Amino acid sequence: MMRLLNVDEPELEFGGGQPHIDIRFGLKDYGPLDLLSTQSPKAIRLGIVGTSEGVEGFSHWITRCRSGIAAKKSRQPYLFPAFPGHDGKTAFNCEFGTDSLLARELGRTQLSRLGLVNTIEERIKQAVDIFVAEIEHLCEKTRPDVIVCSFPEELSPLLDDPRQTTSYDFHDLLKARAMHVRVPLQLVLPSLWDPSKARKVKRSGVARALQDEATRAWNMHCALYYKAGGTPWRLKRVSTALDTCFVGISFYRSLDRANLSTSIAQVFNERGEGVVIRGSVATVSKEDLQPHLREEDAFQLLKEALKLYKREHHNLPARLVVHKTSPYSDGERTGFDQAVAEADISTHDLLHLRPSDLRLYRDGVYPPLRGTTLELESDQFILYTKGSVPFFQTYPGMYVPRPLDVRVVSSEQSIRFLAHEILGLTKLNWNTTQFDGGDPVSIQASRVVGQVLRFCGEEQIIAPRYGFYM
Repeated sequence: MMRLLNVDEPELEFGGGQPHIDIRFGLKDYGPLDLLSTQSPKAIRLGIVGTSEGVEGFSHWITRCRSGIAAKKSRQPYLFPAFPGHDGKTAFNCEFGTDSLLARELGRTQLSRLGLVNTIEERIKQAVDIFVAEIEHLCEKTRPDVIVCSFPEELSPLLDDPRQTTSYDFHDLLKARAMHVRVPLQLVLPSLWDPSKARKVKRSGVARALQDEATRAWNMHCALYYKAGGTPWRLKRVSTALDTCFVGISFYRSLDRANLSTSIAQVFNERGEGVVIRGSVATVSKEDLQPHLREEDAFQLLKEALKLYKREHHNLPARLVVHKTSPYSDGERTGFDQAVAEADISTHDLLHLRPSDLRLYRDGVYPPLRGTTLELESDQFILYTKGSVPFFQTYPGMYVPRPLDVRVVSSEQSIRFLAHEILGLTKLNWNTTQFDGGDPVSIQASRVVGQVLRFCGEEQIIAPRYGFYM
């Protein structure tokens, strides 16, 4: 029998252990989770690579953000709060700064020569080469905490030619090629500080809609703080809850499309701390046309994940949760079960998550509330991770939201518990401070990691932290 549930918005934990459901108000009122830690960033040195205009534009903007950015005028003030600044005493309790010694300017002659290259793929490769060379020079002389790569406006038409298609992506290739310098990168566009330079929609030629400036400032500072090693927030823990390890598994094709490899994102805890590992080659089943691991590969993958979790956190979890983007084969279930049994973990959950084709409707013009859960069977439910948000007093999206379809392959938890947990994991996206994320970080991160890993050679040593991929 179907049953409709309304799952409460999960709380997050900020400085001093203080709770709040909203990320921006939690940071503003209580500071980041690691506020009192001696290891938290107190002053983040930002390197910059870009044209002279790009370096100057970002430098002026980050300086202007120091004293705060006013809120957008709106009927939903909780959706568009002001950015309080970064003077070391507000929000992140951390200063963000740069200087001329932390900047490398790109030569316009180099960039203009890219127009002579025939294919987009080769232009992207050469553009990345130009950036990587300057990143390496920068790191030879100094050691910034994060390197901001200011994407030149003139590169857009060269790398986005509608007459050609390519599987290459500038962002992903740059992250892969610069991984060896061991400094996280943050790619920024000129529209960050100059809305008039917003990219245009291909078909209409109309400039893309931008977030308001205060929201842009919140999101940028959050990403930079996390990439510099900070922990802005975490899921609020109940004292009786088991230590839990979350693993997200998704798949990506190699560049030559010959192999379907496994991407496993962060093996992480409720703080979002963890490591990234790369799995073995997967195959597409002839029965369901979905990618799967062989039994022994599934066993080794989860065994390695638990090994790295223990090395990172100095203990094994009491509970393991695996989120996967394709159905579980019998071989995968057996392999995962064997790894759990060998590690002597008390309980584990195997969940298959995918977008649902089922929709719910409510009276009026607004979609269902975020957290609305429909139990279809004892082992299946749909969950609205995006939807109307009472705290914002509106639906903050632009399109009709699509819920998640969750298949429970193995679990000892109730559907309400699992739905609440997944809802909480959507709030561990360090690229945004608006808490109504669509996918849980387990799935969202594994996809991001896979997009970068496809550009990494088999022998390349990959960075362990998620901050190097996002």
